Amino acid sequence: MKTLIYILFISVAFFACNTSKPISDKLAPQEVSVENTDSTEYELIVFDPKFETFLLTQPYPKNYYSDQYYKSWNTRYCIEWNIRHANPLRYGDFYETPINYEPQIDYGIDFNYKLYQYFQFIEKEYGITLIRRRGR
Repeated sequence: MKTLIYILFISVAFFACNTSKPISDKLAPQEVSVENTDSTEYELIVFDPKFETFLLTQPYPKNYYSDQYYKSWNTRYCIEWNIRHANPLRYGDFYETPINYEPQIDYGIDFNYKLYQYFQFIEKEYGITLIRRRGR
């Protein structure tokens, strides 16, 4: 296995279609990358200064949901993200790069939690609903 695997690298543009909240001129483009620091550890890096603050306000992963829960939702979110990436005329250029999330890889609860929270952040910060969920 390679010592360094890039799974994600997302650059998000300022403008997106179907947002219910206007995007401020102050927002910087987002970049997300995943690095494999050794054969069993992955790290998600998000270059949006608001994300870390958002992440600190969320419940700690091991006290809330299981790794399987996060993995299941991440798979669905990544599929939807990649569909939108493949159709920029319909969804806009917000989804500039695909997310190469592989469900068969054990990324660990910390990584899966952080990726799941990234999708929650996108929904709350930018008003973009990737997946309609019951009760929301």
